[in-house]
Amino acid sequence: MQACLARVAETEPVVQAWAHLDGDHALAQARELDRIRRAGRATGVLHGVPVALKDIVDTADMPTQRGSVIFSGRQSGRDARLVERLREAGAVIMGKTRTTELAYLHPTVTTNPHDPSRTPGGSSSGSAAAVAARHVPLAIGTQTGGSVVRPASFCGVFGFKPSRGIIPRTGVFRTSITLDQIGGFANTLEDMALLVDAIGCYDQDDPASFARPRPGNLAGARAAVPVDPDIAWFDMPYQDRLDADTRAGLEAVLEALGDRVERFPAAPQLVGLTDVHKVIYDYEIAENMHDIARDHGGTLSQEMRAALERGTAISRAQYGEAIEIKASAEAFFVDHFNDFDAILAPSASGQALPLSAGNTGDAVYCTIWTLAGLPCLTLPVLVGADELPIGVQLIGAREQDDRLMRTAAWMQAALTGSAAREEV
Repeated sequence: MQACLARVAETEPVVQAWAHLDGDHALAQARELDRIRRAGRATGVLHGVPVALKDIVDTADMPTQRGSVIFSGRQSGRDARLVERLREAGAVIMGKTRTTELAYLHPTVTTNPHDPSRTPGGSSSGSAAAVAARHVPLAIGTQTGGSVVRPASFCGVFGFKPSRGIIPRTGVFRTSITLDQIGGFANTLEDMALLVDAIGCYDQDDPASFARPRPGNLAGARAAVPVDPDIAWFDMPYQDRLDADTRAGLEAVLEALGDRVERFPAAPQLVGLTDVHKVIYDYEIAENMHDIARDHGGTLSQEMRAALERGTAISRAQYGEAIEIKASAEAFFVDHFNDFDAILAPSASGQALPLSAGNTGDAVYCTIWTLAGLPCLTLPVLVGADELPIGVQLIGAREQDDRLMRTAAWMQAALTGSAAREEV
């Protein structure tokens, strides 16, 4: 913990990843965990490991301010369910990381640790930046569109959004009951898997949660594949938004993986799921923000006000139709993964955008997979012309997150071997 706090002191004035950090409180937790270990008492899988929380995750002993002055100083007085799991596993809750306003689009002040003139992505801005800056080895984020995968890509770390329902959402600020999902950030694949295994559980207060065993992600990350995986790639029309470095890098990845990848033209129904996602998101964010808009409308950003306006214009029938299409998309992917171990896709449009762009990047490369509740993992594989990281995304079958981890470990090894052969 002392090493983490020293790193924060060194780089936080530029990175600005933290919304709340009390070093004395963090050290007190760490000392207590040292005492427990010395006493020979039971320890958990994250014993003494510092973990950061996106500032929409409630804690009993810290403020949760949701990236907005509306909730300045707010303290819930109880832990979110996932925080209970972290404490049970022995983690030190280091503090709260900055998020965009109400976990939506309006950027926060956090910068990218690789280049302070660039965005870290959003909405889990501070969590991705804190891991990339080595302030903390693990951090919690959330994804409703692409808010784990894109920041992880921009910051050059591993980002993982497990299958919908794996991690409990009780005590986490809601923007969309249908789409909100919990994820995390780490600097290695195994660390990422360990974090999700530690916090996944059934939560009877979360309608998306399910009462059955969860996949063993760490075992998956450490397992050898029985046969080389089969991977799908969809040629989406919006991939013309990719920058040149990312297009070239992804083509190099596809070439390195060779005949393990099968390319498909994207059916119009698949492409249209981005619009379905938008209908659900706008409708539900307008529902969830109704009281906030009524009481604090003048404080909200233009981005949030525009979303509320769009959401209130969507009829109940249009929303219901979108929910039905979502269900059909889930069924489509069940069949798809009978033949493929994973889908390969961009994580983002390219390198992190300049802060001057005024936004945190395009989520279009993530929305379909988030809509379907599929596990999504971004790996820090590529580097752009400006020496900034570019992630590559793997998407797996729902509730087969361990299989996705196994495929990711195989792909890392395959790409490393390919790179080594090229150097020789």
